[in-house]
Amino acid sequence: MATTRPSTPAPAIPTTPDGGPRPILAILVPVYNEEQVVPLFFDRLEPILARLASDYRPHLVFLNNASTDGTLAAIEAVRHRHADTFVLTMSRNVGYQRSLEAGLRHCVGDVFVFIDVDCEDPPEMIPDFIARHREGYDIVYGERVDRVEIAAVKLMRKFFYRLLRAIADEDIVLDMAEFSLMTAEVRNAIIDDHSSFPFIRASIGRVGFRRLGIPYRRHPRIAGTTHYNFWGMTTFAVGGLLSASTLPLRLVTYALPAWILVLAGLAWAGGRGHAGAAAALAFLGFAYCGAALSFIAIYMARIYKNTLGRPNAFLDAARSRRQSADA
Repeated sequence: MATTRPSTPAPAIPTTPDGGPRPILAILVPVYNEEQVVPLFFDRLEPILARLASDYRPHLVFLNNASTDGTLAAIEAVRHRHADTFVLTMSRNVGYQRSLEAGLRHCVGDVFVFIDVDCEDPPEMIPDFIARHREGYDIVYGERVDRVEIAAVKLMRKFFYRLLRAIADEDIVLDMAEFSLMTAEVRNAIIDDHSSFPFIRASIGRVGFRRLGIPYRRHPRIAGTTHYNFWGMTTFAVGGLLSASTLPLRLVTYALPAWILVLAGLAWAGGRGHAGAAAALAFLGFAYCGAALSFIAIYMARIYKNTLGRPNAFLDAARSRRQSADA
């Protein structure tokens, strides 16, 4: 026989001063082993949440990338100070981009903000993002004009993003950070892409909408140690190039006429008895075929992974914490 639970009063819906319901502002914060940083980050963020509370219902959502330290306990302490604090814990470390995508897929909100927990992106800019959003912009992002890094790394970053924009199949926003605000409409457009290799910056350029960059200088990390080393930068750059551009694949075709001319010249030289021409002919032939097959194999592997349609992240429900059923 069916049973029913005792009726309970419905919770009051938070409203704005004019009586309308407050829109949900979902602030998505990726974390991985950041137990030292979480309380310092919230100390910076808490007064901003108080300022925004008259017009929005701020939901603070930590995207926990399977942390192995006391990050969850630190977030639990934050929840005691801000009731609308939530955690989405990944079943394993899926990486920065996939955790951001998981946050977009699983969080409810009217407006979404990405910010890193280390305060390299200043939380104090969030009200500026919201103010420009109210002017009609669908995407407001931090435009990194400077950062605390050695000159060589800065130069490499600038070169990479300008190269990426030059060869990308679609628009790439220069010097854009994941530190950004987007509307629910933009979020829906981004998660409609089921790529196994998410690259949020490229997705924002691809979907369009009205966007605005706010220049800022990236600050030093407030505590802890970075998990983003040179190898991480390199894999991020390669993944970004492959996600945003098919130029490496097309280069095989573009280079074909020049390669044929070179081979014809070497064949002519070999026919006239020039030493080494035959060896050079064989070497170039193998080099071209090897490069062509490598590019084809890389893109075929990505096509295969995308065709499988597997989720990029699974949530560990036992370790995730939610304060209310509507998050």
